Amino acid sequence: MSLDNETGLDPPGIRLRPVSGLVAADYFMPGYFVWAVLIANLARIGYEEKTMYMAAYDWRLSFQNTEVRDQTLSRIKSNIELMVATNGGNKAVVIPHSMGALYFLHFMKWVEAPAPMGGGGGPDWCAKHIKTVLNIGGPFLGVPKAVAGLFSAEAKDIAVARAIAPGFLGNDIFRLQTLQRVMKMSRTWDSTMSMIPKGGDTIWGGLDWSPEEGYRPSKRRKITNQSEVKFEDENESLVSNQKVNYGRIISFGKDVAEAPSSEIERIDFRDADKGHNAANNTCRDVWTEYHDMGIEGITAVAGYRVYTSDSLPDLLQYVAPKMMERGSKHFSYGIADNLDDPEYQHYRYWSNPLETKLPNAPEMEIFSMYGVGIPTERAYIYKLSPAAECYIPFQIDTSANGEYEDSCLQDGVYTVDGDETVPVLSAGFMGAKGWRGKTRFNPSGIRTYVREYDHAPPANLLEGRGTQSGAHVDIMGNFQLMEDIIRVAAGATGEELGGDQVYSDVFKWSEKINLAL
Repeated sequence: MSLDNETGLDPPGIRLRPVSGLVAADYFMPGYFVWAVLIANLARIGYEEKTMYMAAYDWRLSFQNTEVRDQTLSRIKSNIELMVATNGGNKAVVIPHSMGALYFLHFMKWVEAPAPMGGGGGPDWCAKHIKTVLNIGGPFLGVPKAVAGLFSAEAKDIAVARAIAPGFLGNDIFRLQTLQRVMKMSRTWDSTMSMIPKGGDTIWGGLDWSPEEGYRPSKRRKITNQSEVKFEDENESLVSNQKVNYGRIISFGKDVAEAPSSEIERIDFRDADKGHNAANNTCRDVWTEYHDMGIEGITAVAGYRVYTSDSLPDLLQYVAPKMMERGSKHFSYGIADNLDDPEYQHYRYWSNPLETKLPNAPEMEIFSMYGVGIPTERAYIYKLSPAAECYIPFQIDTSANGEYEDSCLQDGVYTVDGDETVPVLSAGFMGAKGWRGKTRFNPSGIRTYVREYDHAPPANLLEGRGTQSGAHVDIMGNFQLMEDIIRVAAGATGEELGGDQVYSDVFKWSEKINLAL
């Protein structure tokens, strides 16, 4: 599964390709559906193989490289053109899920950009061919989970496994070195870098503020366009009023995560000498870039104490220079001052909604559809791993917990509202504010809608993964989401669906973000 560490393409002698057709992603494995429920429901209203197209792509590659190696973007373009032409000129409804939402954002820029960098479709291609884009669980502004994955090859589930069975991932019985292998592999996938949080401290918060400040896990209400229906817990349980600094995405120590910023002494790591690692060749089969780093470099990373979104690309550049050198050719994480600057015509900006304009397609509609009501990773408390030659030197500190049982801090991870993978802010901000109305990111005023699906776990075993799930993949079996998609696929507009459907504080949080629109 690994790609070439230098090119981000096939390693010598190995060719792995995505399956094509509807079977490419109907089931992940027998009994575990991904798109199967939706495909079956679309078939019920008359869709068939010639009117449905599964745009399977190699999700390991950077988006532009899927075109370089497999011509995937060209295939999507010609398939959409064929479907529109053979269906009486009816435009296409596009349904990206997860990273697919970023991929399709990239496609919409690529298809209209002149060749050779783009598809040469001309400035009105999207307006002519696309009716609606229904983004499901789209991580438009990245996910903190990606940082934990790249930094220490773990996220909450791995960290908890390590805490429950420390011998399994800690001692490397049989020298399996599982996490190092995961890291070595995943760092060759350029696509993982598309998920690094975008927009810096402006979006994600700094040392002393974050948009989600004051979030409490138990609150719930439903807001539609017309009215607000309250579902809140009448009896507010005892919750800590201690401020959570969500903007501190990585903190070394719980004390650092909670301390006033004026009391944190930080030593800048950026120019620190990395030292030399005398690790002998026993590690080479699981070599990660950490093995090029001596104790000086490791100490320098921990000495900076706390990392906000602004400093994350620098941190990853320091610990994984090879990976970031590849990635920086394909992705960018900033906010554009002037979107008309010719610089932004380059493909590295195309999947960052804060550095690109939506197409000129005033008739088009864009939905942000995602689950809410599940604790979702937002920030981490780290510690240095017990010293060892072949180990990843940093790990989530699973002993760090909040004072109350419904605290946002558990097992070293701070959580906010989301779908268990993508925080509300990342999935919803662009639809709620960044693209809402005519903005510099949406100059033609494409209508945007936010549709949230409040998570309810399956009632019994017969329900399988649940018909009201808001979880990142299981939402693909959510009856309410299915109904919304089927109605749009049958011709309905966002207005006819009832406009926005919101349970979270996404609009309130978006208001706190000071972004020039």
